[in-house]
Amino acid sequence: MASIFTKIVNGEIPCYNVAEDDRHFAFLDINPVQPGHTLVIPKKEEDYIFDMDDKEYADLHLFAKRVAKAIRKATGCARVSEAVIGMEVPHIHIHLVPINTESDLNFTVKKKLTDEEMKSVAASIAEAFN
Repeated sequence: MASIFTKIVNGEIPCYNVAEDDRHFAFLDINPVQPGHTLVIPKKEEDYIFDMDDKEYADLHLFAKRVAKAIRKATGCARVSEAVIGMEVPHIHIHLVPINTESDLNFTVKKKLTDEEMKSVAASIAEAFN
């Protein structure tokens, strides 16, 4: 059965898309730690990041680096933090979270953003990516 992220990639579930290439996809987390919290995934469904072959692993991180630079430009944050947790969805995903202090990276506290706020953040990151 396809993961929720595969369904997002296939357009079966809507998302706030921020970047994409032929093998990777980046979209806003709908339960963000901070505004601009983005998930970066390979389009190819695989569960565990350290099972990726070296080239796929490196390419995913290079794509995530480009997205992180766009997040920083769009949000004006001091840093973009990277986390790979991967317990809640069996599909490799990197969390990119804009932060200004270490306390901004608290996965137990989620922000509530309106649809318009999410669309605005996604558009800003997408514009910075391109």
